[in-house]
Amino acid sequence: METNKLYECTVIIDGGLQDDAIASAMELVQRVITEKGGIISSVLEIGRRKTAYPIKKKTIGYYAHIEFTGITGVIAEIEKVLRYEEHLLRYLIIHLSSALLEMRKRVEKYSVVIGSSEDSFTGEAAPASEAIEV
Repeated sequence: METNKLYECTVIIDGGLQDDAIASAMELVQRVITEKGGIISSVLEIGRRKTAYPIKKKTIGYYAHIEFTGITGVIAEIEKVLRYEEHLLRYLIIHLSSALLEMRKRVEKYSVVIGSSEDSFTGEAAPASEAIEV
């Protein structure tokens, strides 16, 4: 008997598409997951970003992460459908093991939030009171 496991699906959709086409592609991915027996727990849409290298001659992609639970056998079926979707530049489905989830919790606890005051550097020198003496 197969048990449900936690998975994360990361997709990169063609960023050159209109917003409604991107929304329909995201809806298609979510529908495929649910039709194959997956239960979606969270969807994080990152948005448009420049890719590190051209993918199918595209340099802008719309990034999204979908966490879902499902049995191991349906992953191949989900990938079979996603493989032929023309608007998807890339996809990756990984199993979120307990060790990976523990590491994710530690990163969230100790990481700096993007856009926070600690994240920005003004380029000014530290005040003399904070200078380290040797």
